[in-house]
Amino acid sequence: MRKTMAVGLAALIAMYFLGGMSARHETFPWPQLSAMRKMVGGEKATAPSRYTFDDKERLIGDESKTLVNCPAQTDRTAVLLILGQSNAANDSGQRYKSNYGARVINAFDKRCFIAASPLLGSTDTKGEYWTLLGNNLIASGQNDSVILAPLAYSGSEVARWAKGGDLNPMLVDTMKQLQDSGYRITSVLWMQGEADLVIGTTAEAYQNRFMSMVDTLRQHGVEAPVYISIASKCLEPSNGGFKEHIPDNAIVRAQLALSRSGPGIREGVNSDALLDGEDRYDDCHIGGTGAEKLSRAWLNLLRGDGRLETSR
Repeated sequence: MRKTMAVGLAALIAMYFLGGMSARHETFPWPQLSAMRKMVGGEKATAPSRYTFDDKERLIGDESKTLVNCPAQTDRTAVLLILGQSNAANDSGQRYKSNYGARVINAFDKRCFIAASPLLGSTDTKGEYWTLLGNNLIASGQNDSVILAPLAYSGSEVARWAKGGDLNPMLVDTMKQLQDSGYRITSVLWMQGEADLVIGTTAEAYQNRFMSMVDTLRQHGVEAPVYISIASKCLEPSNGGFKEHIPDNAIVRAQLALSRSGPGIREGVNSDALLDGEDRYDDCHIGGTGAEKLSRAWLNLLRGDGRLETSR
């Protein structure tokens, strides 16, 4: 009896380890058993979602969006091309919608939607503060209408935006779509740098790659000022960052140097200095109070851009 039990136990142990190795390395009999289980039980269907993404995980469809006719641009229309990584994308902790109906628009793929978080054209499906900025621009009397054209990718490095990077052709396509829709970009808002600090991009490399992106803008007819944010802070390993932040770093030095490099490039919002720990809901991404601070700061920077650039 004991011998039988010992033999049985040994067999079970052998089967356990065989199964584990088979599953780990996808060798016999795991693939066969897995296929059999799917045939008998059926493949579990993916739950339906209101969101649609492209092959780069960019949000390109949302069933809740309200499609409207694209408004004509006047000398009091702000057309904002929004570029960067997660803190420019749909990763904020607070959602917003247009307080002015079709006067604040999310332009995407030659179509126009009443602006509401999350915005089409960027990654993820949380909140963003660009719609709040649009509301504030109209409330302040600065603009009568605002066109938001976001193209922001969570975790993207500046090299991906430079010529030869995978996001550069998408930038070109976005500019062409806006132009085909009759829109002339009045401001380019760049909020990126956290990923490059983590991977150790040098100040020189950051400046060269950023200017390569700016060259792409200019070569395709975008004469609007390019605002470069001072942004390098994204803490904690859970966000791919560090435990502590050193304000004087290579990315910030590059961003400051670029903002002073000449006509056409201006210093954007300094999110590193502006936001407190309470303004980031996870030590990195923007919460509700952070969104309010950033939108007010952008409002102050953009005063006059719409009509000033059009009248030149």
